Amino acid sequence: MNAVAAANPFRFHGGRLAAAAAHFYGAPTPWIDLSTGISPWAYPVPDMAPSVLSRLPEPEELDRLEAVAARAFGVTNPAELVAVPGSDIAIRLLGSLFSGQNSAMLKPIYSGHIAAWPDAVEISMTEADEHDLLILANPNNPDGRVIKADRLRQFRGQLIVDEAFADTDPAVSLLPDRGNAIVLRSFGKFFGLAGIRLGFVIADLPVAQRLRTLLGDWPVSGIATKTGLAAYQDEHWQDKQRTRLRGAVVRLDGLLNGVGLNLVGGTSLFRLITHDKAPEIFEYLGQSGILVRPFEGDDRQLRFGLPANEEAWTRLTGALNYWRENQ
Repeated sequence: MNAVAAANPFRFHGGRLAAAAAHFYGAPTPWIDLSTGISPWAYPVPDMAPSVLSRLPEPEELDRLEAVAARAFGVTNPAELVAVPGSDIAIRLLGSLFSGQNSAMLKPIYSGHIAAWPDAVEISMTEADEHDLLILANPNNPDGRVIKADRLRQFRGQLIVDEAFADTDPAVSLLPDRGNAIVLRSFGKFFGLAGIRLGFVIADLPVAQRLRTLLGDWPVSGIATKTGLAAYQDEHWQDKQRTRLRGAVVRLDGLLNGVGLNLVGGTSLFRLITHDKAPEIFEYLGQSGILVRPFEGDDRQLRFGLPANEEAWTRLTGALNYWRENQ
């Protein structure tokens, strides 16, 4: 754990429920975790034979998964797509493969990128061509910023684009016409199954082969392989999920606006607000058994994910209304 995470684990990653339970000892349970950008509605994991757990995954199944994912993303050559055990590890591996370059990133950005490229300088897109390597997230986390694919294609250096939230709106993706860019995709956020640990890297063959060598013969589990195969072929469920997410985030907007929280961005999986009393709101919600996400570097920001059910909506609504009436 790095120094930031050790000092305040809530500012480094979402989902720290064990730390929250300790910090907010005595808070009502069950906890409502709104600190991540993970869908609260998960794809139904398909039934599997016990052998999926007792045997190593067959290489042919991994090939099928990569072919199905490639087709879903519009990638014509499946050899350019590498399955990884979550996109976070791919970020760290790419940071190692491309270390020592004149690198830059567009911030704010997911903390894993900052850890992987500690020497990258923070720039705006207008300064991108001064650097050999550019790292960004699109849509961005936590503010939802989107840079049009045509603008990204103008960059002449090595581009690494984290599209962890692109499944909510595939039109923003750099795929399939990525040029020489490296694109990362995440399974767990949109499909609500982050614990399966599945993601993909789409890159030119030399980079893809280096990643395969580093990852070894069994990069993802049998459960992840079977579930990914089913989910990426289930277009009906994906369309239904996008509709459900859009409806929920409109409802969340209404709630946050209604209690005077300033919306500054997000995707259909989360919303980012600013408020002068954001640390107070974080503490109050935590004492109410509701975890949201603060950020290092800007004490005025909080990110809210989507409540999973009416009980969660009721608790969040009640807590925010009580805070507003008593601040």
